[in-house]
Amino acid sequence: MGQEKLVHRMLVGLLANGHLLIEGVPGLAKTTAVASLAKAINTGFQRLQFTPDLLPADLTGTQVYRPQDQTFVVQKGPIFSNLILADEINRAPAKVQSALLEAMQERQVTIGGETFPLDNPFLVMATQNPVEQEGTYQLPEAQTDRFMLKVVVDYPNRDEELQILQRMSKTSAKFDIQPVMLPAEILAARELVDGIYVDSKVQNYVVDLVMATRKPEAYGMQLSELIQFGGSPRATINLTLAAKANAFLAGRGYVTPADVKEIALDVLRHRVMVTYEAEAEERTSESIVTEILNHVKTP
Repeated sequence: MGQEKLVHRMLVGLLANGHLLIEGVPGLAKTTAVASLAKAINTGFQRLQFTPDLLPADLTGTQVYRPQDQTFVVQKGPIFSNLILADEINRAPAKVQSALLEAMQERQVTIGGETFPLDNPFLVMATQNPVEQEGTYQLPEAQTDRFMLKVVVDYPNRDEELQILQRMSKTSAKFDIQPVMLPAEILAARELVDGIYVDSKVQNYVVDLVMATRKPEAYGMQLSELIQFGGSPRATINLTLAAKANAFLAGRGYVTPADVKEIALDVLRHRVMVTYEAEAEERTSESIVTEILNHVKTP
């Protein structure tokens, strides 16, 4: 209720084969949304609660010794599923977060020198709490760059809050979610997304947006002292894929500049690193990306 943007972005990630980082304060139904999506598409689902004492083997699995055979066998971890909810990902240290890197990028997991491919579709949706800083670890840049989208979830308005009250003020709230799509249909939809037409003008617009985060002075913006790092080539790829998925959801076989502009903030907000000067001026990556979107000429 009241999270249409989150639902839309989850569908974009599902169609574009991209992972999501969902940021919001507790109680905004982030976990419920991801669990409901897993039920609706009839895929495997695993919820991983990230804690400071978590180990990489708790995610990926490990080798277990069998005394009767005197051999080691691989015990696969919970990451071997379709939809992974990494709940409060910033509560685990970097060594645990890094256990996700191979799975997110190569869609495979290496255990004891043996590599195992992951099921398809495979999608990681991670949540993090922006309020509590005690006992949390900032995500490394290499980790955040592997998330296609970073979605910021805000509070619902008064009418939506009232509807939430009427629906959920029960001692045991039940969710009767019926599957509406099979994994094979998702893979077929991805093939259609790949075939969506992107004009050369739109391609140049995407490249200009990403380049403007690296060299803003080349586009007439005085932002160099505020930006530490800009978007990587992965940002260019993900922005194009996300725009294709957005066009697909709108029922179009071609991408418009509006598709790019609508999804650009979610693709770039976690990839633009600000400097201390920007923090001193109370400038965030979101405000800088918004300024770039308003300044770069739309075709």
